[in-house]
Amino acid sequence: MVTMRVVVDEMVPPVRGDLGSYTRDLTRALIRHAPAGCDVEGLIASHDDDAVEKVKSRLGALSGLTKTTLRRRELAAAWQMGVGASSYASGLLHAPTLLAPLVKHDLDSGSQTTVTVHDTLAWTHPKSFTPATVALQKALLKRAKKHADGVVVPTHAVADQLSEIADFGDRLRVIAGAAPTTLRLPVVPDQRAKELGLPPQYLVAKGSLDPRRGIVDLISAMALPSAPDIPLLIVGPDSWGELTIENVADEAGVTEGRVAGLGQLSDADLALVLSRATAFVFPGVGEGFGLPLVEAFTFGAPVIHSDDPALMETAGEYGYVVEAGGPGYPERLAEALSDVVTDSEMRGRLAVLSQDRAHSFSWASAAESLWALHADL
Repeated sequence: MVTMRVVVDEMVPPVRGDLGSYTRDLTRALIRHAPAGCDVEGLIASHDDDAVEKVKSRLGALSGLTKTTLRRRELAAAWQMGVGASSYASGLLHAPTLLAPLVKHDLDSGSQTTVTVHDTLAWTHPKSFTPATVALQKALLKRAKKHADGVVVPTHAVADQLSEIADFGDRLRVIAGAAPTTLRLPVVPDQRAKELGLPPQYLVAKGSLDPRRGIVDLISAMALPSAPDIPLLIVGPDSWGELTIENVADEAGVTEGRVAGLGQLSDADLALVLSRATAFVFPGVGEGFGLPLVEAFTFGAPVIHSDDPALMETAGEYGYVVEAGGPGYPERLAEALSDVVTDSEMRGRLAVLSQDRAHSFSWASAAESLWALHADL
């Protein structure tokens, strides 16, 4: 029996959000699509028994779950220096992030380690993170350059960016993820829509007020005369540093009630909001994959996005593209919003394109590609 061990620590809070769901769904798919004679085990930091049992239950047919002797913070500190990593580096091992037991090993003995780089933001947009996070990412990438047998990235855009930071040669593999499997409509959608107070028409965006996400530019666009007369709903944290959605809207001169923050939504509520949106807007730059686009595609929402390279690759030619950066970005966003909202034919065409594009992303394909990567090493 050949066993692949997957580092599943991202599934345990306080780490939440996209990396947690990515780890869960990829690991489930690796289990379902394991070749004959192969199985999947998990590797996790030292957590209490309840947390470990929750991970086991979410992963179903996992053949085993190994706990390290160190808790998450200590484990990250140790592994970035290679301390205590050799105990876990034998056989096949995949990490859905850069956090992996990266040490010198012998490929001929059957040991293979692959890691994942979702973006290069620690290098291109370090102010989006704490100094400690940036330092950890850079240290782990140095170890990956020395010891990783394969490096998974979600887009060719990230592959190109990463190649400018470190030379991985032919070890890079582009394997895209998909929308979270838990992103499903609530049982009684009409009732829940009333409870959330969803208006008949609205634009929806997802992200924080971190400048690279473009939400501040989008809010500014809503204050312009050319913007459509429907509300903008923002999924994500209400504040970033000293900025809040309310004060950004006030300073931009947005009419009261035209922009509202929804906060963090459950998967069911997010699915509902996306399914009923007049259009989904993703104005960010510096992205690695553009998961929110895939989520919007899943529910057939017309998509408007920036010309960020990763977003262009994720969307293909299935969305309405707005040139980002430089002066006039809010004005260009406002015009794009108005074009889509006021042109029902365009909106219908974009909705059909979204549904078509959604079929390009699947966890089955991601898992099969990862198994194939290990077979090729």
